[in-house]
Amino acid sequence: MTEFESSLYNILARLPQGKLTTYGQLAKQCGYPSHARLVGRTLSKLPKDTKLPWFRVVNSQGKISLAGDAFIRQKEQLSAEGIDINESGKVVNFRHYL
Repeated sequence: MTEFESSLYNILARLPQGKLTTYGQLAKQCGYPSHARLVGRTLSKLPKDTKLPWFRVVNSQGKISLAGDAFIRQKEQLSAEGIDINESGKVVNFRHYL
């Protein structure tokens, strides 16, 4: 595991239920500002049964960036935590959940 991955996973593990972060915010917190895409690629490699709350990460516009089954899974998990998501995958009142 790289230093970046270790940092990313530790920060993500501490993200409280009902709160969100963005790919860019995570990259910055890991010490890699402007590496939001690296965060996305790293999270995409997590096993399906991971305990890390990957689903609490959205893009900078407050939208789910995933498609297909992954979009549905993320939307369902966020809704289960009380986060309001509209049909297109945008978080309603995004700033409230950051």
